[in-house]
Amino acid sequence: MKKYSQVVLALLLFLTWSCATDELNTVHPQQLDGTALDLTHAAGGNGQGHAYGLLRTCSSADVLERQLQENPGLVRKMELLEAAISAKGTSKPSKGGGKPGSGTDPGTGETPPAPAYQQITIPVVVHVLYNTQLQNISDAQIFSQIDVLNADFGGTNPDLSQLPGAFSGLQGTANIHFELANDRIYRKQSSRESWGTRDEMKYSSKGGMDAVDPETHLNIWVCRIGSSILGYAQFPGGNPKTDGVVIDPDFFGTTGSVQYPFNQGRTATHEVGHWLNLRHIWGDGRCNADDFVADTPLSDRPNYGCPAFPTVHCKTTDMTMNFMDYTDDACMYMFSQGQVDRMRAVLQTTARSGYIKTEAN
Repeated sequence: MKKYSQVVLALLLFLTWSCATDELNTVHPQQLDGTALDLTHAAGGNGQGHAYGLLRTCSSADVLERQLQENPGLVRKMELLEAAISAKGTSKPSKGGGKPGSGTDPGTGETPPAPAYQQITIPVVVHVLYNTQLQNISDAQIFSQIDVLNADFGGTNPDLSQLPGAFSGLQGTANIHFELANDRIYRKQSSRESWGTRDEMKYSSKGGMDAVDPETHLNIWVCRIGSSILGYAQFPGGNPKTDGVVIDPDFFGTTGSVQYPFNQGRTATHEVGHWLNLRHIWGDGRCNADDFVADTPLSDRPNYGCPAFPTVHCKTTDMTMNFMDYTDDACMYMFSQGQVDRMRAVLQTTARSGYIKTEAN
């Protein structure tokens, strides 16, 4: 098993690695820790015949790097969090063992039974910051996003039926429910045309809206971020005042102002995955990089558009349909069981335990 200091060191190293050396894609994404996504028009398109298509990529290394600079104790918090998660049996020695895609345990060669998790309900607060009336998205658009989160984290999304047989034993159900009441939608008009990624939308003193009960509620800010950024998330362990997820209104929900090919609510699913401590499925590095999940295949890059199956990198078949890859909304539709175990584990730690509203059979 990895030493916990090595886990955090790996996190810091892949930030440096990705900014300095990543030339894998024509769009040259800076692959950091998954806290920010952007749209890029790039040669190669989206795999659906478009010469130039909208692609989902990381926008910059600013978010986590800034948080580490502003909060020297954050590294230690992340180290302790990984130790707590590892103690719950969700970590692994490396990605070198076992056969990715087989669903077998690297140690025993057997397929372990998936745990049947009880439902956890997480209360949600949505802040809508708008400059134009188009950005002042409707309640219907907001609730359409909540519906997507509940389907994706509840394992009831109908596109799961597309899952290839090679991965049929690896799909997991988080059984996490998100609850939003009408009185938890807050709206504010602003003269600002964009907000950036420095969390200014999260402070009323800077023209935004303060987080509401951040120790017990998932706060989501819907606002124009700028620089073609779809959204970003804060990992567990950061400042409670900035904790939550930020999504551009054009990629939030499934109706209203949403834009193809990110019009099925999967940007929020991806970002909430980060909020629950998931990394990108390819580990944000080369073939030996780690996403801290045992059953996700090796890869050295993100996938875009709607890739053909099988797509092979690092001598294994990529799980391109995973929510933590970079494919179009219509082509991502599953979490692995290992990712589910990791999310559930973080909800049992002090970093996220306050978000559990109820548990029921």
